[in-house]
Amino acid sequence: MPARSLIIQTSFLGDTVLTTPLIARLAERTQVDVVVTPLSAPLLANNPAIHELIVYDKRGADRGVGGLVRLAGRLRRKEYAAAYHAQGSVRSAALSLMARIERRVGFETSAGRRFYTTRVPYFENEHHAERLLRLAGDGPPAAIPQPRLYPGAPEREAVDALLREGGWGGEPLAAVAPGSVWATKRWPFYAELAEKITGRVVVIGAAADRELASQIAEAASGRVIDATGRLSLLASAELIARSVAIVTNDSAPLHLASAMGTPTVAIFGPTVPEFGFGPLASRSKVLGNQSLACRPCDRHGPQRCPLGHWRCMREITPRDVAQAVQDLLAPSPLPTSPP
Repeated sequence: MPARSLIIQTSFLGDTVLTTPLIARLAERTQVDVVVTPLSAPLLANNPAIHELIVYDKRGADRGVGGLVRLAGRLRRKEYAAAYHAQGSVRSAALSLMARIERRVGFETSAGRRFYTTRVPYFENEHHAERLLRLAGDGPPAAIPQPRLYPGAPEREAVDALLREGGWGGEPLAAVAPGSVWATKRWPFYAELAEKITGRVVVIGAAADRELASQIAEAASGRVIDATGRLSLLASAELIARSVAIVTNDSAPLHLASAMGTPTVAIFGPTVPEFGFGPLASRSKVLGNQSLACRPCDRHGPQRCPLGHWRCMREITPRDVAQAVQDLLAPSPLPTSPP
């Protein structure tokens, strides 16, 4: 068995979350280190399966050929027996080759596949957590693996402070996550949805989502706790775990909710869950406009609708989403008034 293995995952936040089942599987056999971006690294804090997190700032301090060479030198000294490419770029593949890692495993469809010694099939019809777990070499998993995150005491304390400041009295929290870096993934009616929620609403997101949060707060005056830009990613996961449900776009909070097991209503517009990034919480519902021939139009979601109408999002109504939340939580009490 290899004494030490490396996972390279320098893609998006959701991909990092979905890599945690692969990390856990490999840690059953070997010591595991993980190469991640500065943005994703805090998500993997406290993970008991990880021996060392190695931050690769490929757009900052480690950018360019010089940064790649320096990191490869660091990795070479650790004498890894195997590298698993959860992110499949040529740069990531070159990194493991330059680090002289003898066994290099990745998907047969990846851009860096020419540098791999073992190529694994990439099945479009599988969830990405399943696809990533295949890199471990065990064949198809019996069930879709569950990602996991591990908020610690600092994250719990940060959430406690936020809720105290928001005047929370212990009533059920309904989380909403209105943001996305891709504009066409942002469902436009979260403020109207908040009006239909009878309990407390907590808005999850980055500082860039504060304008959206203010619109939601205005619509549900006195019932909204704005967490946008206030919490780390791992603390956001802790807050999501304390919520009875979350409504989210196809974006990172969806995967945080999957890792924390929070009931999820996921709204998909230009993308579809069949790409492999749907919710994995045991209770979840996906909403999408199934009548459009133009959908899906992009793997990630363009900044503007190519046809100009954006019907994939505009035709999903607040009534639809409120009913989905109500159905998801039945027979639990909360969180929406009848449409």
